[in-house]
Amino acid sequence: MPALTTTSDGFLLHGEPFRIISGALHYFRVHPALWSDRLRKARLMGLNTVETYIPWNHHQPDPEGPLVLDGFLDLPRFLRLAGDEGLRVLLRPGPFICAEWDGGGLPDWLTSDPDIRLRTSDPRFTGAVDRYLDVLLPALRPHMAAAGGPVIAVQVENEYGAYGDDSAYLKHLADAFRSRGVEELLFTCDQGDPGHLASGSLPGVLVAGTFGSRVEQSLARLREHRPEDPLFCAEFWIGWFDHWGGPHHVRDAADAAADLDRLLSAGASVNIYMFHGGTNFGFANGTNHKHAYTPTVTSYDYDAALTECGDPGPKYHAFREVIARHATVPDEPAPAPSPKLPPTPVELSGRAPLLQLAGPLGPGVRTDAPVTMDELGQRTGYALYRTTLPAGGDGLLHFAHGVGDRAQVFVDGAPVGVLESERHDESLPVRVPRPGARLEVLVENMGGVNYGPRIGAPKGLLGPVSFNGSDLTGWDCRPLPLDDPGALPFAPAGGTPATVPAFHRGTFDVGTPADTFLSLPGWSKGQAWINGFPLGRYWNRGPQRTLYVPAPVLRAGSNELVLLELHGTTATRALLTDTPGLGPENTW
Repeated sequence: MPALTTTSDGFLLHGEPFRIISGALHYFRVHPALWSDRLRKARLMGLNTVETYIPWNHHQPDPEGPLVLDGFLDLPRFLRLAGDEGLRVLLRPGPFICAEWDGGGLPDWLTSDPDIRLRTSDPRFTGAVDRYLDVLLPALRPHMAAAGGPVIAVQVENEYGAYGDDSAYLKHLADAFRSRGVEELLFTCDQGDPGHLASGSLPGVLVAGTFGSRVEQSLARLREHRPEDPLFCAEFWIGWFDHWGGPHHVRDAADAAADLDRLLSAGASVNIYMFHGGTNFGFANGTNHKHAYTPTVTSYDYDAALTECGDPGPKYHAFREVIARHATVPDEPAPAPSPKLPPTPVELSGRAPLLQLAGPLGPGVRTDAPVTMDELGQRTGYALYRTTLPAGGDGLLHFAHGVGDRAQVFVDGAPVGVLESERHDESLPVRVPRPGARLEVLVENMGGVNYGPRIGAPKGLLGPVSFNGSDLTGWDCRPLPLDDPGALPFAPAGGTPATVPAFHRGTFDVGTPADTFLSLPGWSKGQAWINGFPLGRYWNRGPQRTLYVPAPVLRAGSNELVLLELHGTTATRALLTDTPGLGPENTW
């Protein structure tokens, strides 16, 4: 018998009544040195459980390689720390997780195969899932409740009713967990729509809902769909995520707390989404694509109970008061905000032009027509495409099927325009100075689609490129891995205008490392690294105006900041500030 069992009135843990009061905390969005801090703050708010997704694409980037379980991906350590804090854990291994995460957590070596029917009982898909679980679950079994660990429940898929209705697929997943030794309670979760609940649920598997308001109506739908199950909101949405060019979403703390009180007063269990959002460091963000391509920003603050830097926000205190009405809250003071680094300017005096350094960054592939980034093996970031233009004069460049996702076009090194999949761009008028001029196209993957039928959409140049109707041939297609930008050959910037695009480097001193936020006034768009750690994307389009820098990224003494600026700037400095800037707010 699993440690966690159900009745229509609620849960039993080892035979004793137990209400799940959980909060979402994604280990892969939080610096590992800060896991203990965030887990302690979860317990102090009154949570008895934390929930996390498991991103397949990061744990298994190579189907033939070993499972990655270190650093940010040391899930066994995270589970040990949760148990040490006295917290239970809800695991959500997918295989699809959404989570506004690159590709929804599905690995691109899988999603780039057009013959595989994702999230179905297609044996090519379920076979890949089975092979993944074969290596993942043995590492997690010591942390399951059956072995004395903190994991009390495991989710099957994720909001599947919004995607498909392949019950054989869901049954395959449930059987896959059971046959590999998972004895814990299994559950599904779906939005509170009768059709979604019907398509996303499975006999014998607990049904949970996802919603942020209309508590009574949502709980009634759960009860109507499965009257024998306890009421459980597996995602109680208390905030929302942001897209580049949109507002920063916030929700009034009193409004969210009132709905949390309604949930708990109804006897329901809850998982607060998010307790602590964290950050889409590096290239980890996903994107939505309904009517247009809308990539998610670097911050995953989510207007959560804990802010992006782990400070208690208004919801933390409001929720703690609500939880105390329904459960025991630790008799300890609420945690204080973390210390912040004093404002620190950073002069960026070194410069390295990207286009001229493309060769050392990665080997190219010579092709007749351009190939996608997937075909180049470049899963995230950038790729550079080069060829020559046969004639001079005014003309039209046409990119068949567009670009994935954003392309900067250069002729003889001069920028001539930008194409974006968000605008469905396919053509660009250009003036070519001479026959044989060099055409370069720098394409940025802005994040893999994480929801809906467009998961796995290709990146890079997506078809032939023509000039005035004639296809261009003889392409040099070059992936641009940016694993160690600090090792590039930087030269003093001097007084010369910056080449576009270019890397910029500066150093700064730190006394005692503390959390800080990178502000980039005057800079346009690009990537940032501190001491080689990838902070993520910046873009003056907003809403996000600063990048969170966790204290463990810094070191006492000299530190290094590197920016890849894509569009050029007259700025020569950056600023480390003690205040986050997440943009104009929109209350929902």
